[in-house]
Amino acid sequence: MKIFGPRVKKTSAGEISRMFDLELVGDPKTIITGIAPIKDAKPNDIAFYSTERNSDAFKILPIDILENTKASVIVVQPENVGHAPKNATLLVTESPRAEIVRIMGFLFAEKTKTGISIDAIIARGVKFKRKKSVYIAPFVVIEKGAFIDENVQIMPGVYIGKDVNIGHNTIIHPHATIENATIGDNCVIHAGAVIGKDGFGYTRQEGKNIFIPHAGRVLIGNRVSVGANSTIDRGALTDTKIGDGTKIDNLVHIAHGVVIGEECFAASLTGLTGGVVIGNRVLMGGNIGIANVITVGDDSEIGAKSGMMKNIPPNQKWLGYPAMPAMEYMRMTAWLRNAYKKTAEPAAKSQKK
Repeated sequence: MKIFGPRVKKTSAGEISRMFDLELVGDPKTIITGIAPIKDAKPNDIAFYSTERNSDAFKILPIDILENTKASVIVVQPENVGHAPKNATLLVTESPRAEIVRIMGFLFAEKTKTGISIDAIIARGVKFKRKKSVYIAPFVVIEKGAFIDENVQIMPGVYIGKDVNIGHNTIIHPHATIENATIGDNCVIHAGAVIGKDGFGYTRQEGKNIFIPHAGRVLIGNRVSVGANSTIDRGALTDTKIGDGTKIDNLVHIAHGVVIGEECFAASLTGLTGGVVIGNRVLMGGNIGIANVITVGDDSEIGAKSGMMKNIPPNQKWLGYPAMPAMEYMRMTAWLRNAYKKTAEPAAKSQKK
């Protein structure tokens, strides 16, 4: 059985060195036909080895993995050049993690499509900044008043509501739905995402649940990624806002009126309720829940499966349900474990006797 995967653009170490201004040690004619993790790399693969620790999530691999790799080209820091195999060609940089991302973008770059399918439905009054630069696939629907900037790619089955703005170089993957929203430049909206629908806003009157009309929008900054099947509700009176560079995983729910700052991460199954305010550079682990109108300060981290019921100051790590400072949570967990060993285990042994 033939296994299909993305094709790497065939190139050489010298070309990569020139393109990204990297110091080259070894043979510039070394051919690159693949890319792989350094411990799994084969001849003619490019790989990287780094001792950078941008956060606690990054793990540093043992140095012997670099010493024994079969990769033909390695992106490596200056202090680790001496540990690389003698027959490997090296691309030397202070930040291999950053450079491998740029290199991957080049190796896997696909030719940009242009053109508008005859099977797309585009209402009168849709505005294009430069119509010849965009790609609109079959079965796309774009309503009156929408604005499409240059180099936008819209894949099959996408629905774009009236007066929606889509920024330069943004990609919208199949079956996404966007209404009441402005999307910035260089964004990626993944398959099945729903942006700008009404939030879960109700009031109880005379024993009945009455829906609160929503008049707000969703404002998404530049370089934002929205994962597959994630939902971002429009605001009721205020706007829902997502800052520049923020990355939202698959299956995330962001309720009406939420404000998320710049360069944040929200992992899968995160749920943010109405009015939550997230600062800049906040890390949100998977499957967390944040209660209404909670504020999370800049540069804070929330561990997976946490339940947030209090405001978090800047530069803190919180864990648990209900969530608390990480050190307090770990001490409490250790105390409970010790208390269990002192009471429950002796009782269980005596019962067996």
